[in-house]
Amino acid sequence: MVEGGKNLVGSLWRGHELSGADLEGADLSQSDLSGARLVGANLRGANLRAQLVGADLSTADLRGADLRNANLRGADLTGSLLRGASLAGAFLNGANLAGLDLAGLDLRLVDLRGADLGGANLEGVDLRGAHLGGANLEGCLMEGALLNGALLHGTRLHGANLLCADLDAADFAGADLSAAVLRGTILD
Repeated sequence: MVEGGKNLVGSLWRGHELSGADLEGADLSQSDLSGARLVGANLRGANLRAQLVGADLSTADLRGADLRNANLRGADLTGSLLRGASLAGAFLNGANLAGLDLAGLDLRLVDLRGADLGGANLEGVDLRGAHLGGANLEGCLMEGALLNGALLHGTRLHGANLLCADLDAADFAGADLSAAVLRGTILD
């Protein structure tokens, strides 16, 4: 069994079954956890600046985890806890983040192309410079979100609440904004 608080820098866990593992505070930076199953794992405060391509992190506790610049392409994060996590610059293209509470997180420069964030709470989230092309943001709560310079080409925002969001220099070419709430948005 893998224990938390350990120095596991550069370790190889590709495709391993780690569901329910206690990795609280572990340093897994530069590790390869691609395809690993971490369902319900305790990763609180862990350093996960690692390869997590296609990893199953559903219902994992990632509160306070460092995921900056992590590669989470195609990862499943449904039901995971991310309060206080650092995700700036992470690669989340094609990832499943539907229904998650991401309120207030720093998602600057994150790559969310083709990701599913349907119904997620993105209230006050910082998405400046993020790439959201083709992402599903239908029904998202995005009140007060910072989307300055974000790329939203072909993004589905049907029914999203963008009340008082900062959309300065955001590119919405081909985006579906039908039934979206845009009152009080900042456009320049």
